[in-house]
Amino acid sequence: MNKAVAEFIGTFTLVFFGCGAAVIAGSVVGNLGIAFAFGLAIVAMAYGIGPVSGCHVNPAVSLGALLAGRMSSSDFVQYVIAQCLGAIAGAAVLYMIASGKLAGFDIAKQGLGQNGWGPTYLGGYGLGAAFIFEVVATFLFVVVILGSTGTGAPSAMAGLAIGLTLTAIHIVGIQVTGVSVNPARSLGPALFVGGSALSQLWLFIVAPAIGAAAAGFLF
Repeated sequence: MNKAVAEFIGTFTLVFFGCGAAVIAGSVVGNLGIAFAFGLAIVAMAYGIGPVSGCHVNPAVSLGALLAGRMSSSDFVQYVIAQCLGAIAGAAVLYMIASGKLAGFDIAKQGLGQNGWGPTYLGGYGLGAAFIFEVVATFLFVVVILGSTGTGAPSAMAGLAIGLTLTAIHIVGIQVTGVSVNPARSLGPALFVGGSALSQLWLFIVAPAIGAAAAGFLF
């Protein structure tokens, strides 16, 4: 398996399990269950594809690694393409499964685990709160990733630390933005849901990039 294939599989898994928990099981497991679905997906992939690609599965993480001097520009481009394609594929498969519900599935009403903000989105937080949350949460997430995978860190525990951090971020932020901290994760569902999910996508690209860049420069 090469790095790009690994990143495709990893990002597919993150979107399929994380957004899948929200779409298919959200009414049963609640926000806490959704948070753990995203976190455990990262833990699983950290050990599954980590030895191949480092398990970035997130363009923001790859940006942080690039700016920290831990990956080449050519690898960065390959990673981002693979991550975006993996997220789109994960959302597509999730949509196919959700559409198979015999009682019917209306993607416009029920969504696909897309990110957003505004008076009609989950907790009803505004643009400013959404932007601040995504910048700060991504910064802290990438700090944990770069720190736990750095020289001298107990690498065997890195996957668990990263997954639990993502879980904590979701526990705090699901009501604010649904939690992105990952442009690819936001892109996949938004392409299928359209509407405000697509028009608000810019925030989930810009804010995570700012947070990740700050963490990368710090390291």
